[in-house]
Amino acid sequence: MTDIANSMPWHRRAWSAVQNRLSEGRLPHALIIIGERGVGKRAWAEAVAGLLLCDNPTGQESGKPVACGRCKQCELYAASSHPDARFYSPEKSRMVKVDQIRALSTFAVASPQVARRKIAIIDRADQLNINAANALLKTLEEPLPDLTLLLLQESGRPVLPTIRSRCQTLTIPTPDPEAATTWLAESVQRLDEANRPPADVLAKALMLSGNAPRLALEYATGDFIAQRDDAFARFKQFMKGQIPVAEAAKAFKTLGLEGSLWLFEGWAADLARLSSGGSAHDREAEEMLGYLARTNPAWRAHELLDMVKDSREAGVYNANPELEASRLLIAWQKLMPVKRRVG
Repeated sequence: MTDIANSMPWHRRAWSAVQNRLSEGRLPHALIIIGERGVGKRAWAEAVAGLLLCDNPTGQESGKPVACGRCKQCELYAASSHPDARFYSPEKSRMVKVDQIRALSTFAVASPQVARRKIAIIDRADQLNINAANALLKTLEEPLPDLTLLLLQESGRPVLPTIRSRCQTLTIPTPDPEAATTWLAESVQRLDEANRPPADVLAKALMLSGNAPRLALEYATGDFIAQRDDAFARFKQFMKGQIPVAEAAKAFKTLGLEGSLWLFEGWAADLARLSSGGSAHDREAEEMLGYLARTNPAWRAHELLDMVKDSREAGVYNANPELEASRLLIAWQKLMPVKRRVG
């Protein structure tokens, strides 16, 4: 079993699918890998790239190919210096830009420098701006036999249909709570003892991340949980009419635009779940969201989700996090009975 499948067992099915296609000579020229934020899509894609570059894949795992870890290609790749592997991800604008995809196109048509094939990974293919998407489409329309593209897509974030139609897709599932808890516990054990979060923090990180282990690790070892708790407390105060919108929005400014939108999106999705008889992922917000679900039509949750989508698109143009948070807070407060709102 490979390291990626051992360390992240929820990757096994997608990993095995690539091994089978490679063994049978039917690996597609482009794969879209779909999964929730924090389930390890990038780590999976990097492991696949290492396998595809390897000169001498071994026949472990019942004859399925595994990167040997010893050849020149594996050594270069392990050192992050392989000239035939490229990685592209959103820049400061939060988008993958056309200049990056033009660089990929140049890389695509060049001959491999040291390996038999070239690998390009686009982290967040759902964040391609329109010009970048059109440029990528040209590369996809003329597939090259020595190039494999791995496009990572966050669940719920659309990729242009014209791009999707020219790729095969694989899904990285979110692990069950037991697998997520085990992975997170093992990961924090590798930290210095002084930096290991306690069990209650790990449990909360998993709850807030929806059991996405790598995102939970980021939450547990960073400032997100404290910032989220402050924002949630202000949110509740604002919804009850205890503080003005400007004061509530300041807490969301600390989180930044993407962090704020992640929270608002999660709460709106929980509101939709509760409206349809389900349960909230954010258990700390369930009481408040349940009250709103009982006093509002279900379509209001989807209206809020659409507003988050609009704010995320505005983020491409460097939208002000505080102003976007204020806009969303006001929309949320409209779900409260009139007597509970601030004037």
